[in-house]
Amino acid sequence: MAAASTSARRYAEAVFDLADEEETFERWAADLANIADFAREADVAEILASARVPREEKLRLLTAGLEGQVSAEAMNLVRLLNGRDKLALVPDVLAIFGERVDERRGIAHAVVTTAVPLSGDERSAVAARLSAITGKTVDVAPVVDPAIIGGVVARIGDQLIDGSTRTRLRALRRSLEGATR
Repeated sequence: MAAASTSARRYAEAVFDLADEEETFERWAADLANIADFAREADVAEILASARVPREEKLRLLTAGLEGQVSAEAMNLVRLLNGRDKLALVPDVLAIFGERVDERRGIAHAVVTTAVPLSGDERSAVAARLSAITGKTVDVAPVVDPAIIGGVVARIGDQLIDGSTRTRLRALRRSLEGATR
């Protein structure tokens, strides 16, 4: 998977650079989504995955299904990926491209775990607090996990902010165990 991720990142970076030059981020995002959606259709996915179907036939299918639906530049990407048997990378390319666009726009995505569902106001308050911490606009994806007992656990990329009651109780326990020795 590491090789696939590396390849997907390379293609995504190339697409990002093209989109950056021409300020066509939205068009590329839509094109990549259209390509990924088409390639995921059951019949199409089966043909694209088959080693028995020649690349030329796959390209005819892709051209028939996508031409007029995506830009000429995106069709060039489809031809390139098809020629290299890399069409399976499109969903990863789309995801990595989206991450780069969000990074450029100063948007971060946080998975916020709470013991009970957040109200709209609470969600906005958490987003505002995380925005202040990160210096970015934060999009909050809420998750409910009663095991954290209370408080909030937020994950933004590789950063973990753990303000859960469970973690505080564990720290208190370790502190008390250390004091009795």
